Amino acid sequence: MGWKSLDDIDLDGKVVLTRVDINVPVENGEVTDATRIERIAPTIQDILAKGGRPVLLAHFGRPKGKVTPSMSLRVTLPALAEVLGQAILFAEDCVGPTAEAAVKDLPDGGILLLENTRFHAEEEKNDPEFAKQLAALGDVYCNDAFSAAHRAHASTEGIARLLPSCAGRLMQAELMALEKALGKPEHPVVAVVGGAKVSTKLELLGNLIDKVDSIVIGGGMANTFLAAEGIDVGKSLCEHEMTGTAKEIMAKAKAANCALLLPSDVVVAGEFKAGAASEVVAADACPADKMILDAGPAATEAVKAAFDSARTLVWNGPLGAFEIPPFNTATDAAAREAAALTKAGRLLSVAGGGDTVAALNASGSAESFTYVSTAGGAFLEWLEGKTLPGVAALEA
Repeated sequence: MGWKSLDDIDLDGKVVLTRVDINVPVENGEVTDATRIERIAPTIQDILAKGGRPVLLAHFGRPKGKVTPSMSLRVTLPALAEVLGQAILFAEDCVGPTAEAAVKDLPDGGILLLENTRFHAEEEKNDPEFAKQLAALGDVYCNDAFSAAHRAHASTEGIARLLPSCAGRLMQAELMALEKALGKPEHPVVAVVGGAKVSTKLELLGNLIDKVDSIVIGGGMANTFLAAEGIDVGKSLCEHEMTGTAKEIMAKAKAANCALLLPSDVVVAGEFKAGAASEVVAADACPADKMILDAGPAATEAVKAAFDSARTLVWNGPLGAFEIPPFNTATDAAAREAAALTKAGRLLSVAGGGDTVAALNASGSAESFTYVSTAGGAFLEWLEGKTLPGVAALEA
């Protein structure tokens, strides 16, 4: 890999500008989920252990280039302090005299958080002068925000070209996991691609067909593929206008010798609500007045069998409407199978995407996967084969 890690740069006595993702959920002025903060802790602790002085750069919300008090990073200070075990210093701006003074006064062993980079319109424009202002604050740049690496912003891309740069521990783990899963994977490789719409996963499917041995199609997407085969899917969520595209994908997969796994049986119900009366029917036997809400038991066993014969798994999207029981059954069963195979050392499993993380957490399987990415858009763009500006800048 063409990027450096924290082990490749001398940090002793250096101010390390560290781009992190602490865009966490907040309610009533308190952080409600500190997962993203917990994930950056190893990087910050390593910088301190190597004699560096970490200065954190981050965004919060979408202030659209204006100072918006409700989107101040100040709200994250208590959670940061709790996770890192020490008080965190804070500067009311990320550039200019206020930031410069705060960096100058940062003691050895201290941690400084600068205010929301997106309070400046120049951040999202990747303005060269703004990037220079940020770079002037430190000696080294460390990017630990893979989740923002698909954005060519001043704090993710511009600054990396102005200072000695490296990946933080979270970025390093993410890049290594993705390289093992798709860059140079051990075959057979199986991918799970689920979600509501085929239209949002076209580029992903197009890229995966040439790289994996089989793809499990799940969620509402599967209904569109079933419809493309001439099957009546009743009242199910289905992009009927995409059936032509689905046929093209199936033809491309066949030509590439990539198996597409569609459900052979499905769980149907008359309405989408908890406890709704449901039944299992063959995939081609959905009643006209019902909707497909999950893969059936035979389809689930086929997915588990695909996992059992694979060496690498890439997962993006649930198999059914997992948010409401009992339509989480197929996703949960498949996730537990993947987790068990991973724990047994038989499978390398990498998963990501908001719904996917939520589904794996709900099934109790997430901790047993090789790697679960919280990156969302960046994870999806990597799977689509796109170049991520924040990663490319580290390799420059």
